[in-house]
Amino acid sequence: MSTQLTAGFTDPARDGARAFRQVLDAMAHPGRIATLDGLQAPAPASPAAAAILLTLVDSTTPLYLAGAHDCAGLRDWVGFHTGAPLVGPSEATFALGTWDALGPLSAYAQGNAEYPDRSATLIVELDDLRTGGAILTGPGIETEAQLSLPDLPALTANAARFPLGLDFLFTCGHRLAALPRSTRLRAC
Repeated sequence: MSTQLTAGFTDPARDGARAFRQVLDAMAHPGRIATLDGLQAPAPASPAAAAILLTLVDSTTPLYLAGAHDCAGLRDWVGFHTGAPLVGPSEATFALGTWDALGPLSAYAQGNAEYPDRSATLIVELDDLRTGGAILTGPGIETEAQLSLPDLPALTANAARFPLGLDFLFTCGHRLAALPRSTRLRAC
């Protein structure tokens, strides 16, 4: 275990509840950008990604760390704060990494006709997270929303598989936006 572990939430009950609410709100309103504050993240994870892990991952939640995120410091931090078992992509309930490191999307559980909820959620670290770009419509969006997305064709193909497919949480620094599989996408 690393001697340089960063702290988790300062006030775990309140900070965890606040972060959980922000993640739920982001999932309920695709394309809306939220801010998750109050946490120093272990490199290379963003503070938003670390807050998501502390909020949604525990010792019963298989986690895949992709690319540069699969490093000793982050593995130690996850093990200490969540106890999550680290697994390969096909067994993961959650996966964390950059878009390129997480690919291909077919490597993850997509659910099945009887249990569409048995699919993975990918926490995708981006260099930039902003509105603009793809047009989003569907549940939780009054008319339409816009969000810059890393690979519109792959995400559109994922949405076409609804109710199967993956859910996405995009992070950049302290910022978070969600893209549930029920969201329809088109180019701007």
